[in-house]
Amino acid sequence: MERIKFWVYLCFLIPSLVCSVFLLSYLLSNRTLRTALHNHAIIVFLLIGLFYQATLYPWMLYYYNYEGIWHRSSLFCTIWAFIDWGLYYTQMILFAWASMERHILIFHHNWLSTRQKRLFVHYLPLVMLLLYCLVYYILTIFFPPCKNTFDVSQMTCVVLCYLFQSFALYTYDTLVHQVLPNLIIVIFSIALLLRVHWQKKRVGKSLQWRKHWKMTGQMLFISTIYLLFALPITLMNFLHLCGLSRNVSAQLMDYLFVFNYCMILLWPFACAWSLPQLKYKLKNVFNFRRQTRAVGPITLYAGKIILLQTLSS
Repeated sequence: MERIKFWVYLCFLIPSLVCSVFLLSYLLSNRTLRTALHNHAIIVFLLIGLFYQATLYPWMLYYYNYEGIWHRSSLFCTIWAFIDWGLYYTQMILFAWASMERHILIFHHNWLSTRQKRLFVHYLPLVMLLLYCLVYYILTIFFPPCKNTFDVSQMTCVVLCYLFQSFALYTYDTLVHQVLPNLIIVIFSIALLLRVHWQKKRVGKSLQWRKHWKMTGQMLFISTIYLLFALPITLMNFLHLCGLSRNVSAQLMDYLFVFNYCMILLWPFACAWSLPQLKYKLKNVFNFRRQTRAVGPITLYAGKIILLQTLSS
């Protein structure tokens, strides 16, 4: 089973890493895309995902390649748990906020009409949520109210004690950091689709509506990928909180975790597919290559200049 996991994650990791670097370069190098408010959440998610891909997944591949024979220090195991557990739910909470904010960006853009409004409505919530999550998980993972236990034979070689010994913290973490964000994503994604559909009935397929539909489609596509991989784990954790024995669901949880780890690797592709500007650029690149093959090497130098201008615009 470990060898299967190794090859599955490796096959996904390499193209996912390339896609993440390409997308971040594409979004950050273009001033228009970089300053677009609806792209900021995607940039944050891609940065967190890239950090995952550069740390957690190579560690997982090393663990599976050597079939769990890997001596690790307690500090390293704690850092692993912080990335695996803390950053994962940080991303979930930020995405829940992005689902809510998309309503503001589409239907209440006057709330963002000035620099001061953008600071309080757009930037401050994102920064505050990020700081809250980082502080919370640093405290609960590195400085828990109980004593963590370590088992280097397991992939995640630390058992976070507050998940088993502090019912109050475990309940808070499950309900506020897992169940609530998933509910927000589901409710606000469905509400966004209904509001855009209702707007189409009122104003028709105007230029403004088409812009709103692109922003809606971007969020809905990413939400679908996210919920498909993240919601099953959340449901099982909620059932454990309600009293379901972990022994009963142990085998199912193993499969769900394998499925869940694929989500971060698929994120860049979901983001790339949801960016209509990128698809237009890539279409132009492929058309350019066909034209240069048809015309021949005489116009190749001029074609390269046109290609560079297309990608930089």
